[in-house]
Amino acid sequence: MKHMLLTACSAALSLCLALPVQADDTPIVIGVASGQTGTLEPWDKGAARGAELAVDDINAAGGLLGRPVELVIRDTKSDPSLGPTAALEVLDAGSEMVLVACDYDFGAPAALTAISQGKIAMSSCAADAKFGVQGVGPLAYTQALATNGQGALLAEFAAEQPGWDKVYIMQDTAIEYTKSLCANFRKRWVDLKGEDSILGEDTWNGLNDNAIAGQISRIKSDGADANFIVWCGFTNNGAMMRQLRSAGVDLPVLASESMDGSHWIEAVPDLSDFYIAVYASIWGNDPDPKIAAFMTRFQEKFGEPARMGHVVTGYTAVEAWARAVEKVGSLDTTAIQTALDGFTGEPLLTGPSTYTPDLHINLTSPMLMMKVTNGKYEPIGRRAAEKVSPPEF
Repeated sequence: MKHMLLTACSAALSLCLALPVQADDTPIVIGVASGQTGTLEPWDKGAARGAELAVDDINAAGGLLGRPVELVIRDTKSDPSLGPTAALEVLDAGSEMVLVACDYDFGAPAALTAISQGKIAMSSCAADAKFGVQGVGPLAYTQALATNGQGALLAEFAAEQPGWDKVYIMQDTAIEYTKSLCANFRKRWVDLKGEDSILGEDTWNGLNDNAIAGQISRIKSDGADANFIVWCGFTNNGAMMRQLRSAGVDLPVLASESMDGSHWIEAVPDLSDFYIAVYASIWGNDPDPKIAAFMTRFQEKFGEPARMGHVVTGYTAVEAWARAVEKVGSLDTTAIQTALDGFTGEPLLTGPSTYTPDLHINLTSPMLMMKVTNGKYEPIGRRAAEKVSPPEF
């Protein structure tokens, strides 16, 4: 009897060993909790679509850790108070990472909810350095170039332009990004050209103000001798530029990525002397072949061209997180955090990305400078700032 029992056990063990190991084909879920409608729709819907293309690429290459990846999207309606609810919904759906809004003010509430559940929160393009360890938490990261780098880049570009010696600064106070952008431009510009080269500074609130007649009057008086205007704008850009040009102010305007996009240029179809730093050209002329190919894929998949260059940051948010997962071979959040914190010039679609344990935003990654003439965008070239002031918290 004992011999028969041992024989039976041996046979069962042999059968178990002979059975193939079943691969885990349960999808790895990435959540998106951002403004698919409302004020941030041009930024966040595009970023979600960029993330979708990243998921397509991951799955085409065999998945992540041998498992398929899927995207779950919830709309915050561009209302920060709805961020926690949207984040909880994608977390309840099993999300291992949550992609939040392209802004510190709008994205932080959803990010705080994600990290409270022990998950990485990625913003596609929140550019205020507070989106990270100091302002949200150690599991919060962003794919943006910090306003420290953006402001310095704009100042250095302006300083190289012949005759651009005196500036008038216009600042939208609606969000932290625009305030920080202007502050960092100012800091680097004064370093290059001196305090006396700033002829005036003014503000408005893009979420509340529809008219800027008073500000334009002050540009004409206080800034009569200015050579160009730095415009730190967030929303309502078409109305603002139309008012400026209709009032006869034809000075060159220098802006950064928040003023990117085809969604407002129709309001000023003949806009000229407008210079802007963007993540990617949406106009079919990006000089980087990888980004040009991405934009072609975007249009083929979604049946329309991208409306803002920020679509590439949605892609890189997923790309960066997946790269960290691959490095550690695990979905363990602490291990992924360590891998992300070790990024040093990590090659991503938008360029080299660097994080440290104390800084979860890029300071010196490149942006594409473009010039608009008669409503047509033409690339000037990619560049990064040579000198960037560290963030102050």
